[in-house]
Amino acid sequence: MARTELSRRRMLLQGGAAAAGLSVLRLKGPAQAFQTPTGGEVIPWLDQLEPNPVPEAIVQQLDWEKLDSWITPDDQFFVIKHFNLPELEESDWHLEVSGLVSKPMSLTLDDIKARDRQEVTFTLECSGNTGLPFFNGGVGNATWAGTPLASLLEDAAIMDGGKEVVFWGADTGEQVWNEVTITETFARSMSVEDALSDENLLVYEMNGEPLPPLHGYPLRLVLPGWYGIANVKWLTRIEVRDARYQGHFMAREYVTIREEERDGETVWTFTSVTHNRLKSAPAKVTMMDDAYSIMGAAWGAEIAGVEVQIDDGEWSPATLTEGKGEKNAWVFWTFDWDSPEPGEHTVTSRATDVDGNVQPAPDDPLLAGKTTYWESNGHITRRVMIA
Repeated sequence: MARTELSRRRMLLQGGAAAAGLSVLRLKGPAQAFQTPTGGEVIPWLDQLEPNPVPEAIVQQLDWEKLDSWITPDDQFFVIKHFNLPELEESDWHLEVSGLVSKPMSLTLDDIKARDRQEVTFTLECSGNTGLPFFNGGVGNATWAGTPLASLLEDAAIMDGGKEVVFWGADTGEQVWNEVTITETFARSMSVEDALSDENLLVYEMNGEPLPPLHGYPLRLVLPGWYGIANVKWLTRIEVRDARYQGHFMAREYVTIREEERDGETVWTFTSVTHNRLKSAPAKVTMMDDAYSIMGAAWGAEIAGVEVQIDDGEWSPATLTEGKGEKNAWVFWTFDWDSPEPGEHTVTSRATDVDGNVQPAPDDPLLAGKTTYWESNGHITRRVMIA
């Protein structure tokens, strides 16, 4: 398929949204300033995390009680490794574009940097965040810079039979399939239609600096609106195929299993983790001059509002601060607690997006029937002691 034909196919798929997308994709430079979050003495949460049993995999988490910047610094941004940490040198690295394309490519980092540049501020979350008792800091907000994926695929000219795009990282590890041990390269895939989204970037910068090794140097995929697993790090190859890719992290891991009732019978469903879900979290409670405030964040969609519940009381609106109006980045919120009674209290938050969707309670059927910890976006409740 020629590039002009692919461009037409892309426009038809997006229904004219390409032009409209320019108005909602908020481009930012690293120098943009935001308000200072709630100050004062931080009152520690009573429900601290359990010890991390897999430090080799969950290398770093966001510390909610230290959250004080709308843009998460690289050294505070969460890190998850599924396999090894590749040691890549720019001089030896290239990106291969192959498979069902009319014009295969082999690009250096300079080649990629010479292409059109685009930035997006995007809140990246691990789909397992808050699904385990030792993991609640798998989220962070950064400004990513790189070149649009769609235009690269257009230049490669995807053939008519191309249906799936596979993104291969440089990290590898052993997996056992039917008692056979193999060495597998990390990979994730998506449909051609999803890959052609205008927002998808091949990223070489994070917060105005070259990608750190732990975050995918020299090149990674950034997909605004998708969970972290799809944002492949240490990218080395993009391959177009005629069928769905079924590697470990597509077919076996990062698969949400749910129990559903249909006509009085139990049915089990299996779905791959893909797009973000609406979510919020209380970050910290602070005290200043005997007045208490609660600060938190909400993400997963453009946020219209956040409500806070103290103990079993009524839901009350919080005030949206940094990031209000953002589509892909989190918004900070604050809540004035007045003068709480001494003793232990619970703090719960829930977010509503601009389409009216409300963050679900943990007993919502969509969550209650889930047997895996992926995509756990129910209300988050924290405990705090007021002296």
